[in-house]
Amino acid sequence: MEINLRTIGSILVGFSIIMLFLLTVIKIDNDTKSNELCERYHELGIDMSLCPAHNSFFSWDIIIAYGINFMLLIMGLYLIFMPKTIFENEPKKDFKKFDITKLDDEEKLIYDFIKGKGGSSYQSDIIKETNFSKVKTTRILDKLESRGVVERKRRGMTNIIILK
Repeated sequence: MEINLRTIGSILVGFSIIMLFLLTVIKIDNDTKSNELCERYHELGIDMSLCPAHNSFFSWDIIIAYGINFMLLIMGLYLIFMPKTIFENEPKKDFKKFDITKLDDEEKLIYDFIKGKGGSSYQSDIIKETNFSKVKTTRILDKLESRGVVERKRRGMTNIIILK
């Protein structure tokens, strides 16, 4: 089973939003009860330093819970919006064993360029990088394709060249 980190991030964000809502409700309720308690102590003329609301660490607990919740929210957003390449740990693709000594300099140049791009590149990028004409690039790619070195796949107005 493959774990999708973006899904985990979405779950963390959802959980954080629910927790923020619950913490806010609890905080408002606690503040209301503390105010009522303080008012009653004041009405009875009891010293405010003896009021249990003033001696409670509950507000610090809420602040710590908010802090932890915001950290979870930030981690969830991080997992959702980080580029996918950081999450992928796939091994480098092993290309078909091929004796590149049989290639001429121009074919080697194109082969090395495609290999340097991870095994695939747009034909238009090859033309730009090598400064070969479209016709020359097409003829070199025809040779490489006939030898089984590359494969061309049509994408819109250009081709993607993939090493086999």
